[in-house]
Amino acid sequence: MSERAPATPRTRVTARVRELRFDAGSLSLDLVATVGRRPSTPVERLGDHDRLRAWCQGVGLTVRDGEDRTALLGALHELRSAATDVATAAVDGRAPRPESVGRLNDLARVEPPAPRLRVDSKGRPAAGTEPLSSAQLLSVVARDLIALVTDPRLRERLGTCAAEVCGMVYLDPGSGKLRKWCSMERCGNNAKAARHRHRASASGSTPTPTP
Repeated sequence: MSERAPATPRTRVTARVRELRFDAGSLSLDLVATVGRRPSTPVERLGDHDRLRAWCQGVGLTVRDGEDRTALLGALHELRSAATDVATAAVDGRAPRPESVGRLNDLARVEPPAPRLRVDSKGRPAAGTEPLSSAQLLSVVARDLIALVTDPRLRERLGTCAAEVCGMVYLDPGSGKLRKWCSMERCGNNAKAARHRHRASASGSTPTPTP
């Protein structure tokens, strides 16, 4: 009787893993981040109307009343696929797929509303936000990514989280040495804890539990 191959360890999908991320550094990268743990074990974070509403609120976009939310969700998934290819291509220094480029260019042709200046009750200027049609919302996201990857200074600051179970594409803030993790609070601290456990195990000591 042949010996069974060891089962591939499964990484637990927690509520935190399913959380929407709004810290990728740009609007379009926040859309890319709606799939977690890419590409090893993808986790969908933008799977229904409630998540669509939460994502739009998180990135500061408002969808016009009467828009087909189901169609918009499907279109965002298609845009996300193209955006992921273009963004990771920029990080890896390769050419994106022609269909991804074509998709972004098609969506970006729609003219989004002009920015509006508003003044609050204390006389302070603030940016105004008008409800968007689905086509306008998709255009805003596509234009954001095009502006990002075509700016050499911004493109150099693109990175992919070094954690194998993350893989999030992010825009480094550029305030110092380029970082290795999507965030120190998440993957950075996890990596530090893993190194601590490894050193403790190698030395035969009992590791101190991490908070």
